[in-house]
Amino acid sequence: MSLLVIAAIVWIAVHTGIAGTGLRGALVRRYGEARFRVLFSTLSIATLVFLIVAYRRAPVVPVWITPRGLRDFLVLIMLIAFVLFAGALSGRNPTSVGGESAPPEPARGMQRVTRHPMLWSFTLWAGVHMIALGTADGFLFFGAFLITALWGMPSIDAKLKEKNAALWAELARSTSVIPFGAIVAGRNRFVASEIGWVGPVAALVVWIAFLGFIHRYLFGVSPLSG
Repeated sequence: MSLLVIAAIVWIAVHTGIAGTGLRGALVRRYGEARFRVLFSTLSIATLVFLIVAYRRAPVVPVWITPRGLRDFLVLIMLIAFVLFAGALSGRNPTSVGGESAPPEPARGMQRVTRHPMLWSFTLWAGVHMIALGTADGFLFFGAFLITALWGMPSIDAKLKEKNAALWAELARSTSVIPFGAIVAGRNRFVASEIGWVGPVAALVVWIAFLGFIHRYLFGVSPLSG
């Protein structure tokens, strides 16, 4: 278990201590943006492998047994995570690194719901698995992803504000971190036609496939098992 604790700390430290901080800026100035991205991607992959290996070697330490009804509810939450992920991939994302130089324009599609759909998909994925597993090793493994996903939202906002003030002003006005926050506040509206049907249908198909066989094949357990 101690190896997993170290791996989780290293993962969190790499993503909160470098990306979006002053250290990132210093490294970019020294090595250049392209080289920094290569170095950071390599480091991220290495720490991810370390985290996975440590998790697989860690003993299973039960903390609670998740009731079947709650497990079924969590399975439905995962569908939302898939839809958010598909929405993040299907539209232009002005909060991405490439969007730092994009001209300001109104948010569209899933961006109307939240300006961080992909990070929210990872947040839901991690939270669902922490609750469903109910184990100490699961808390450490998925908790590491939960922390970095939640931390990434204000970190990306701060970086975007610094590099593209006009784009940030438009996004801050018309979008929200909390899903549907801007819509409820009257600063935006939900437009289903902008999201389309391809992304949600693809998310549904992948979700069903994971329930049916992919999850069991990859991880040895079905989300529907009691």
